[in-house]
Amino acid sequence: MPLTIVQPGRRVRLVAVNAGQGLHGQLAAMGLVPGVEIDVIRNSLHGPFIIAVKGTRIMLGRGMAQKIMVA
Repeated sequence: MPLTIVQPGRRVRLVAVNAGQGLHGQLAAMGLVPGVEIDVIRNSLHGPFIIAVKGTRIMLGRGMAQKIMVA
């Protein structure tokens, strides 16, 4: 399922990124690689999409978050 449908307060595991090499590289540089656990901090219709990975908060655009598949 895409990261954008995960409710705030939930923890999920990154399974895959459905994007090109450029976005893959950007996400990997932020620590978003397959197998990493992601805590969803904020997911609302307005404002930023905020997650926490290994204790670091990351703000993502909705389009970017839509391409991140989690379980």
